[in-house]
Amino acid sequence: MTIAVDFDGTIVEHKYPKIGREKPFAIDTLRRLAAEGHKLILWTSREGELLEDAILFCKDRGLTFYAINSDTPAGSLVFADKTTSKKLVADVYIDDRNLGGLPDWGEIYEIVNGTRRISHHRHHHKRSFLQRLLGR
Repeated sequence: MTIAVDFDGTIVEHKYPKIGREKPFAIDTLRRLAAEGHKLILWTSREGELLEDAILFCKDRGLTFYAINSDTPAGSLVFADKTTSKKLVADVYIDDRNLGGLPDWGEIYEIVNGTRRISHHRHHHKRSFLQRLLGR
């Protein structure tokens, strides 16, 4: 799988522009996923020196990425022009701004490896989307 991972609030506590403390098990889980053959992409709004700080933070902890802010290593760190789409192709996006929030890293690992279903899909199949949205 190709997995896009946010940095602030996801790998580390949200202290932007500073780097917060590592979220429990985030680096370990991501290193394990990479060792299992998943392509990890660092997908962050950080730029310039702040981006380099985030990359170095991860690298110092043994976590390297297939690509940075791009779905190909050659496109990492650079967007050719304003007509080039910044949207990347990934199978999974891990971000603290997810609808429903960020699951703990143990649950994320189980979801990626197919050993756990995403919990927000449970018990909603009998009501329509609008019924769920309106709380009926």
